[in-house]
Amino acid sequence: MTAVRGRWDGVAPTDEQRIYFANHASHGDFVLIWTVLPRRLRFATRPVAGSDYWLKSGLRRFIGRDVFNAVLIDRNQATRTTDPIGQMTDALDAGSSLIVFPEGTRNTTDAPLLPFKSGLFHLAQARPNVALVPVWIDNLNRVMPKGEFVPVPLVCTVSFGAALALAEAETKQDFLTRAEAALLALSPKASAP
Repeated sequence: MTAVRGRWDGVAPTDEQRIYFANHASHGDFVLIWTVLPRRLRFATRPVAGSDYWLKSGLRRFIGRDVFNAVLIDRNQATRTTDPIGQMTDALDAGSSLIVFPEGTRNTTDAPLLPFKSGLFHLAQARPNVALVPVWIDNLNRVMPKGEFVPVPLVCTVSFGAALALAEAETKQDFLTRAEAALLALSPKASAP
């Protein structure tokens, strides 16, 4: 019913290991990114997702762990027993690429992005040789509104931008500002007159 198309602007779908970082409006976001990746890349790419959601039921656990091999992160610092950056670097060290959402939670506001959490910066510091690729997902909030179970038949676009790298001596805030700008530049609203 719902179609998704991928646009590769400034980066090609190569076999290079990557950290895809995207805007976040729905639990279906990583599925769209994963779907538009070429098959050979799809199975080497793992989404990073909140364990509080994906371990909540048997079906979600099956989808998160068994279907998508997600890196499941405990977002609650009080109950967390494993370092999220360590979990992600372990996955990278095993050869996987990652799909991350630097906003940290779904954006249900009118703002185009929520402020980025510091995880993307720490991940870029820990693995500076892994390309950071911004990915803008457009229209999913209209296709799958929060609380709905049946998608509306519209087209979603997943736009991949030019890769970034952490610059030498770049501060956390400067890097996050630059990463946010790279992501926003892919939004159709950024190119609208």
